[in-house]
Amino acid sequence: MQEETVQPQPAEDAKSLEQQLLEAQAQAAQHRDAMLRALADAENARKRYQADATNARKYALESFAESLLPVVDSLEAALANKEASPKALREGVELTLRQLAQALEKARITAIEPKPGERFDPYRHQAMAAVPSDSEPNTVVATMQKGYQIHDRILRPALVTVSKPVEKNDGNPISDTDLD
Repeated sequence: MQEETVQPQPAEDAKSLEQQLLEAQAQAAQHRDAMLRALADAENARKRYQADATNARKYALESFAESLLPVVDSLEAALANKEASPKALREGVELTLRQLAQALEKARITAIEPKPGERFDPYRHQAMAAVPSDSEPNTVVATMQKGYQIHDRILRPALVTVSKPVEKNDGNPISDTDLD
């Protein structure tokens, strides 16, 4: 076996290594600086998002509230007029109701008004009573109170009376053949 001898490297190789080290350190410093800037940008974006979200929650109802102000004005004007006739008061209330309906429409709030015979929908309706009826079971017989929704979310279900089969004296539903 031969021994390998280590020969000292020339000065040029040492300078080359030092130069490579300096270049690597400079590149590392550039990457560190870029990383710190990216972190700062991300933190600033997070803070901006939080501020925007806070403002959105804080002022979400601003447009809706602005559309309700004429309604408030009309109601205050009606109360301030002590000499108004019942007819004038009724016309004022009708006008105010139209203003309120416009404000609700602008906010995309729609009424849920089931018609008699419409199928009962537990997501949009709340059954307050079930009454014997000749109509198909689980259909709306009457609406006690309108419901409302905003876009596809229910704010309040409509309160309804639903149909149930007419019962015989023995407690069993009457069929069509029993009526002949």
